[in-house]
Amino acid sequence: MKNIALFSIPAHGHTNPMLPVAAELVKRGNNVRFYSFNEFGDKIKATGAEFIACDSLLPEITAEQEQNLKEISTTEMTIQDIRCTLAMDDFLDNEFKTFKFDVVYTDSVCFWGKLNAWKHNVPMVVSTSTFAFNMLSSKYMKNSAKEIADMIFGLPKIAKELKTLEPYGYKVKNPLELVQSDNKTDSIVYTSRRFQPYAESFSDHYCFAGPSVFSKVEPQKNEQRPLVYVSMGTIINDRPDFYHKCMDALKDMNVDIIISCGNSIDIKKLGALPENVKAYPYVDQLDLLSKASVFISHCGMNSVSESLYMAAPIVLYPQTKEQRAVARRVKEIGAGILLDDDSVDGIKNAVEELINNISYKENAEKCCKDFRSCAGTEGAAEFIENAPHKSNGVDVIEKLKKANGLFTFLYCVVLLSVIFLIGFLVSWQFVWIIGVSAGILSYPISQIAQRLLYKRIIKKLK
Repeated sequence: MKNIALFSIPAHGHTNPMLPVAAELVKRGNNVRFYSFNEFGDKIKATGAEFIACDSLLPEITAEQEQNLKEISTTEMTIQDIRCTLAMDDFLDNEFKTFKFDVVYTDSVCFWGKLNAWKHNVPMVVSTSTFAFNMLSSKYMKNSAKEIADMIFGLPKIAKELKTLEPYGYKVKNPLELVQSDNKTDSIVYTSRRFQPYAESFSDHYCFAGPSVFSKVEPQKNEQRPLVYVSMGTIINDRPDFYHKCMDALKDMNVDIIISCGNSIDIKKLGALPENVKAYPYVDQLDLLSKASVFISHCGMNSVSESLYMAAPIVLYPQTKEQRAVARRVKEIGAGILLDDDSVDGIKNAVEELINNISYKENAEKCCKDFRSCAGTEGAAEFIENAPHKSNGVDVIEKLKKANGLFTFLYCVVLLSVIFLIGFLVSWQFVWIIGVSAGILSYPISQIAQRLLYKRIIKKLK
């Protein structure tokens, strides 16, 4: 039996996948303390873990900060995570000294869990609620102009906040240490190696356990009367405009529609519902997906994983950069359609395509079989119990960084050679054109070179 501490941020998408693992850890005889928030208290207690409420320890935030958090500002979330760590310092310092934890299982963006594991030298396993992101897989995230501006202008603020950690024994050089995946940290990812982008670049420190769910129910679809399920998740779900579009698009089709819209809007405000539409604040999502022929989704990792676990193709309607990354991967494997046109006609066409084109159903079924063949919650629990782990493989990312460095050096040498050659043999007045052209082309060329170098490294390893 081991003493295991679990930590998560107050968000359903980050907490929910940890719950089945917590239940399995308890089942295996471990002493599990789950540090979370009252909103999730009943769910945590149901796993058998001891629930420790941290609501009173959270620092107060202004209305502006709360709005920034709702808009998924990376800068604001990072700053608030740092402030939460400081606010919880005395309490968690005493907890670690009292309970002598053998291992910490913490969400990837829960800074107070990560930082206290490092501070108290306790083996740590990271719970990765989306894809594992490194220098390769992070390319799946296409940031909007607003998100890029938020990150650039937010760096000085984050750097200032990080300095406040030092007097309390938390040593962090830069924010990337706290959020980016690396090949030395034990991590559980709730997907399969097949679904994870650039899976070969992740070391043996990663356990690709598959979707973390309680249900083992098999998909049961009604082909005669398809069910279309609509959900925008638990954060950005105040979208009555989108729900109305879905209803208008599907009301005359031979389908049943169920909408889960959360508590952020009053269902009565949706007005009179068409005969084939039902709307609820919350539903048993796994049960619905086991019956659904189509899922219209915001593309949160949990929702997508549950959909494919139940072999339901997806209309992909991502709202954040992480969700865009997940949507891109689903589209690549042919299990969903990206909703570029969110008009009534666009929604109708997307749903009809998923229902009528059997290839989407077949690809979703392949994912279903792949996910169900993973180690699951049992494998995740065993991985946590046996932490820390050793990797017997090659660090692909380190090898790629060295290869990239060599390529960059050679690129500069060749460029300078060409500049001097043309300058001496032709004319120096044209040299600036070459320099500007080389600068513009450097990024696409480096990306092509990186892909080729990666393939070469993987081929050698095989």
